[in-house]
Amino acid sequence: MRPLLFAQLSALAARESGDRANAEDVVQEALLVAVEAGRFDLTDLANRNWLRGIVRNKARMSRRGASRRVRRDSEWQAQREAPGEAAAAEPFIADLPPALRIVAVLVVSGHSRHEIAYLLRLSDTALRQRIVALKRRMQAAGLAAPREFTGLSLGLAYGRIRDALLPQLLRQQGVFASHDPDGHLFVVRRSQTD
Repeated sequence: MRPLLFAQLSALAARESGDRANAEDVVQEALLVAVEAGRFDLTDLANRNWLRGIVRNKARMSRRGASRRVRRDSEWQAQREAPGEAAAAEPFIADLPPALRIVAVLVVSGHSRHEIAYLLRLSDTALRQRIVALKRRMQAAGLAAPREFTGLSLGLAYGRIRDALLPQLLRQQGVFASHDPDGHLFVVRRSQTD
């Protein structure tokens, strides 16, 4: 490719995307599309015009993606700064006795009864007693259990995450599988020393 054509395409990408730093990356992506499409003969005017269109479209997509990213990040930051229902639950959890606090934290993070029982090595009866005590304390504090203790308000694709957990669980011969708040999967297996 001639340096003049590359410079023209980079200028077009910078103008359309509004990001000079990302312009060369946009041109490189467009060139890959041209090679995949078999339109890599840039001496042909039709191919050069087609490539300009690809650069223009890729740059516009890059600009839209950047604006979405900024909007998503600012919404996330606003949610973190605004006192919400989760913030009301934090002092409540901090004031709980240690035995109930750990159950509350595990419930907030989205763990099931089976997972909590396994992690804390509790019988079903002991876990039920702690959950009942936790619900009573929540009612006394005026908190609504279903909203504060869902742990599922993070905007993740929980269905896909749950679908991916079973094959991981079976492949790694685990006791249970879950995910962290960012959606990263993990599998818990029994210790070989037990």
